[in-house]
Order: sequence, then structure tokens, then C-alpha cells
Amino acid sequence: MNAQQKNNLLEIKNLTVSSAGKTILKGLDMGIPAGQIHVLMGPNGSGKSTLSKTIMGADDVEIIKGRIYFKSKRINELSPEERAHLGIFLANQYPVEVPGVNLSNFLRIAYNSRFTDKKKHMSPLKFRSFLEEKSKLIDLSIEFSKRNLNEGFSGGEKKKCEILQMAVLEPKLAILDETDSGLDVDALKTVFMAVNKIKSQNKAMSLLIITHYERIFNYIKPDKIHILQDGKIIKTGNRELLKSIQKFGFKKFSK
Repeated sequence: MNAQQKNNLLEIKNLTVSSAGKTILKGLDMGIPAGQIHVLMGPNGSGKSTLSKTIMGADDVEIIKGRIYFKSKRINELSPEERAHLGIFLANQYPVEVPGVNLSNFLRIAYNSRFTDKKKHMSPLKFRSFLEEKSKLIDLSIEFSKRNLNEGFSGGEKKKCEILQMAVLEPKLAILDETDSGLDVDALKTVFMAVNKIKSQNKAMSLLIITHYERIFNYIKPDKIHILQDGKIIKTGNRELLKSIQKFGFKKFSK
């Protein structure tokens, strides 16, 4: 890697990935420096969610070739748990319900697992105060945390719960996989204003936001926008690139 690549928090080189026997990513390259917000856009089926799952280490994708580096450490063979401990977080496009698992307890255990030093662990009482402050960022009542993880949640509540997890875990890299999908106008504003607040409290945190919709740019100011098509990044630019997407769609950038 050159000096710039070594300085990137996340560096992906020549990544080829298959899922269910089909090659989805085809020699993809991408770099995200610490503290930056990058947005990934592209047509349906281009590989956006596959990329997010590959970075997180999901077991339903297979790396055929290529390398993923996080903080200059190759992570290809690491489990999702090991990647999470390094500081990678994924807000899922379709959060699953986990009956019988209390949200507050789940978040406290997840938070404490970040530290091998038990002196840094929070007691239930101390964590409740911490969680209440984080819940305010997402405009959620602390009573929300008494419910089971995603059980009976509306679509909007599930997305807010994902952002609450991000606020609690304070990752170094947060990947938001179509967090905006299924949100009405008010919920969209609440969620992405919360993302901005969390980012302002942790300026070194990087974000990779995957989206189809330009409406998030009302609230998010990315450093870079990438267009993914047919398994490769075919164009990278700034907000000026968004104007071309709005006017011509993604076909303009096809080779």
C-alpha cells in the first residue's frame, strides 16, 4: 500500500466476492480515511449490500480474491465478532427481531464487551443513565429500552434502534446499509440528524452510508460519493456528482 492507502481507516483492494454461487463484486477498490463520510450509491443489484456484509464478515458471502484492511490490519479471515471489537459496526437494512432479549441488557453487554478491563464496565444503574443520554440523540424515551430487541418494532423504530446501537458502541467505522429505506419524512430527519449528532461527538468516526435516495443529502454532507455498478466502483466524486446522478441517472457513468 502507498502512504495514502496506509492512512485510510478502511482500505479495500481488488475485492472479488461471490454469494449463492454468483460473483457479485468484481475487483472493487475503495478507501475511507478516518473521520470522513462516504456515500455509496448505485442501481439495484450492483452489490452495495454485499459489500457491507463482506466488510462485516458475514458467512453468506465468500471472498474469491482481494484484501480488506482496517487500521492497516488485514481482516479477511476475522469473524464478525472480531471485526466488531476492532470498531466496525453495521446497521442492517433489515434488522431482525430477537424475542426474549431485553434491549437495555443487550446494549449493556455489548458495550461492556468492548473492554477487557472490567473496571471500565458499567453497572446496570450507571448504564441506564448513559443509555438515557444516548436515547435523547435519537428522540427516544428511555422506556423504549425496556422492550425486547426489535420485537414488535415498526420499521422506523427498528432503524432508530440501529442508530441507538451505533451511539452506544461508538464505532470507528459505521456502515449504514439503506437505513433511510422505509422511513417517512419525519423519521428520516430524526434518524439522520441523530447520525450527525453522534458524528459530531466522535469526529474520528468514519461513515459509509449506502442509499438509493438523494433525500438524505438534506441532512448529510459527505466527503465523497461513490457509484457502484456491476460490482465495481465506476465513479467517485463530491456533491457535484450528485447533480449528474439526479439529472442523468446511473447509466451516464456506465462504461
